[in-house]
Amino acid sequence: MATPESRPRSLVLASTSPYRRELLERLRLPFSVVPPGVDETPLPGEEPAALALRLALAKARAVSRTRPGALVVGSDQVATLGDAPIGKPGSFDKALEQLRAMRGRTVTFHTAVAVDDGRRAASATVVTRCTLRDLPDRALRAYLEAERPFDTAGSAKAEALGIALMERIDSDDPTALIGLPLIALTRLLAEFGLDPLDALEEARA
Repeated sequence: MATPESRPRSLVLASTSPYRRELLERLRLPFSVVPPGVDETPLPGEEPAALALRLALAKARAVSRTRPGALVVGSDQVATLGDAPIGKPGSFDKALEQLRAMRGRTVTFHTAVAVDDGRRAASATVVTRCTLRDLPDRALRAYLEAERPFDTAGSAKAEALGIALMERIDSDDPTALIGLPLIALTRLLAEFGLDPLDALEEARA
């Protein structure tokens, strides 16, 4: 169990994503949110998993520099179809184009999470593979009109109606696909002396 001396003074999420904020709230730990302001441009020849991990660490490190003593969480996700990266569509037409390319195929999501306390950092990467149903355009259009997932990489929100697009999902952490792998994050936080269940027990004492 963490002691008052070992427990970080505060928890910070280095992200502007409302999805990551909602996920972190599930752990019932008080936290603040700070935009990391990190350049997310891939390096030449950078592999998807390496890009996600580098950016997760960079986000945590950038905010950690401005929040001495805090425990900072950074995360990033890169999706690929074959060798091609898949980003956020931004519009109906681009989302439809993505879903057409993905139907009947498997999309791989590399989701990295990092924790930095200003002295050291720890990280983990979770791979999720989503195989989509081979659906006709009318079904894809109906989904996009109903959910409008234009700010989501791959144009499908599996935590909502987008699950109807899926044939199967393979992952060690179901929250990784949404953008913040909570199983991995819980393990990392415990390494820094902050276990959500310990904190819950202490709050009730």
